[in-house]
Amino acid sequence: MVRLFLRASGVVALLALATPFLAAAPAHAADAAAGQAIAQRWCASCHVVGIAPQSAASDAPTFASIAARDGDISGPWLAFRLLKPHPQMPQVSLTRAEAADLAAYFATLKK
Repeated sequence: MVRLFLRASGVVALLALATPFLAAAPAHAADAAAGQAIAQRWCASCHVVGIAPQSAASDAPTFASIAARDGDISGPWLAFRLLKPHPQMPQVSLTRAEAADLAAYFATLKK
């Protein structure tokens, strides 16, 4: 019982010490323009990533149709979705910031 109390006290003390450092970390604001650049680099070979009418190199859905179909596309949702892509899709590994940027770009495509 005493050992459990000491362990819990140690965790509380560690969290108290770490809080100022965690709070000081700058938050990344999602950048739709950066997301569009990511889409152009990684996705445009198969998907139409812009809103202007153009043809895709495959029968992959357009980003506009994905945005309309899949509702609220968030950075975490997109990152999770890309962890296990469909067979035709190449393995894409995005950072959390890149996923948030790409999700912000998807948000600009919603009508």
